[in-house]
Amino acid sequence: MDDVVMALKNTLGKKGMAENDIKRLAEYLMSFFGYTSEVIDNRLTSEDRDVFYMLEEEGLLTTTQEEVHLKKGKLWRIHYWILKNDQILRLARQSEEAEKKGDESSAIYDEISEEVWNRD
Repeated sequence: MDDVVMALKNTLGKKGMAENDIKRLAEYLMSFFGYTSEVIDNRLTSEDRDVFYMLEEEGLLTTTQEEVHLKKGKLWRIHYWILKNDQILRLARQSEEAEKKGDESSAIYDEISEEVWNRD
């Protein structure tokens, strides 16, 4: 859940979404998925689907479909929404990595001797 919140902060938060709205959206999203990584599309309302399309645009979700042949000869397509766990983790870690890089880049100045700093 924390990773989903951080990923949303690093995507939608940068576009102006408030932190409390991000937390509610994360809870809303995870209420569909729980401990699984996919949800059948038939379970969603049109409003839910709109939110899922927005999250797909942000790279947090993707879709897939399965085709099943019924006994009557008809083809039945089942659509699924899939959490992109690797992308969520990458987005969640983005701010941590930026902080580490900032710390690493400034650490080089600590290695420079006092003689170099005290040039005439």
